[in-house]
Amino acid sequence: MQKIKLGTIGTGFIVRYILNGVKVTDGICCEAVYSRTREKGCELAEHYGVQKVYTDLDEMLRDEEINCIYIASPNNLHYEQTKKALLSGKHVICEKPFCTGEKQARELIGLAKERGLFLVDATPTAFLPNFEILKRELSKVGRVRLVLSSYSQYSSRYDAFQEGKTLPVFDPAKSGGALMDLNLYNLHYIMGLFGKPEDAMYTANIERGIDTSGVVVLKYPKFTAICMAAKDCKGLTGGFIQGTKGCIRSMSSPNFVGEVRLELNDGTVEIYDDHGSDKRWIPEFHAFIKAVTENNFDFCRKMLDASISVSELQTKLRLDAGIRFPADDEYMQ
Repeated sequence: MQKIKLGTIGTGFIVRYILNGVKVTDGICCEAVYSRTREKGCELAEHYGVQKVYTDLDEMLRDEEINCIYIASPNNLHYEQTKKALLSGKHVICEKPFCTGEKQARELIGLAKERGLFLVDATPTAFLPNFEILKRELSKVGRVRLVLSSYSQYSSRYDAFQEGKTLPVFDPAKSGGALMDLNLYNLHYIMGLFGKPEDAMYTANIERGIDTSGVVVLKYPKFTAICMAAKDCKGLTGGFIQGTKGCIRSMSSPNFVGEVRLELNDGTVEIYDDHGSDKRWIPEFHAFIKAVTENNFDFCRKMLDASISVSELQTKLRLDAGIRFPADDEYMQ
C-alpha cells in the first residue's frame, strides 16, 4: 500500500489538530514541515517527531520523499501554493476555503486532472459518519419546509480588530471574513444535503470592507434554507431541518455535526451518535488514503464537484454583497 507522506504548510492550531489525527492513522505520516520562520517550524516538528524542517517552500516541494502537501496557510495563499505543489507532482490536501474564487478552483482541478494527481478540499463534513446518518434519516421528517445551519463563534481576534489591528481572519487582502470561514461550513452542510439552490443572497455586517458576520438565504423549489455565521458575537450553533412530519437536528457545528436528534410529530424521539466528532479529520484521512491506494479518481472528482458548487455560490454571494479581495481583479475578469 502506498503510504501518504505529508509535507505541511503552516504552523497554526489547525495543523496541530491535523497532525494529532495523522499520528493515530495508518497509511499516512508527516515527513516534513514548512514555516517561514525556522523557530516555529522546529517547535512544531519537535512536538510531533518530524525530522525535516523547511523555510524554503520550493525546496520542500523538491523533496522526493514527500508525495502529498497539506496546505493550512492564510486563505489568499491557497491557490498559489496548491498550484505550485501540483506542478511539483504532489497530491494536495488544501484547507478551506479551497480558493478565493471559483475560477481559481476550476483551474486547480483541471491541473490535478491533467497531472493525474489527487486534490482534496479539506472540509470534513461530507466524510463524517453522523452526516451520513443525518442523510439516511432525513426522509422521516416528511416534506422539508425550513432549514437552518448556524455557526457562531466569537473570535478573540475581533477585539484586536476593534482596536484597529487587522489580522488575517478579518483582512480582505488575506481573503478573510465570516463567509470564507464559518459560513463556508454551513454552505457545505446544506448543499451536501440538498444540492445547489435556485437562488441565494447574502446579507452581512461589514466593517472596514470585511464581513464579520452574516446570513445567507438559499431558495430551493419548495423550501428556504438559512446559513447564519458570526465571528463578532457568540450565538446558536447546530443544524435544524423542519418538515411536515417532524424535525431533525444536528447538535454541533456543521464541521463536527455531532449528535443527530430526530423528533417526530407523533412524539417519537430517536438519537444517533457515532461519538466521533472529536476525531473529525480521521474519516477524511481514511477516505483519502483508500482513494490513493485504489487509484480511485472518481471519488476525488465527485468531492471536488461539490467543492466547485460551493465555491461558485460563495464567490457570487461575496461579490453581490460588495466584499472584494485583491485577487478578484486578476482571477474574476
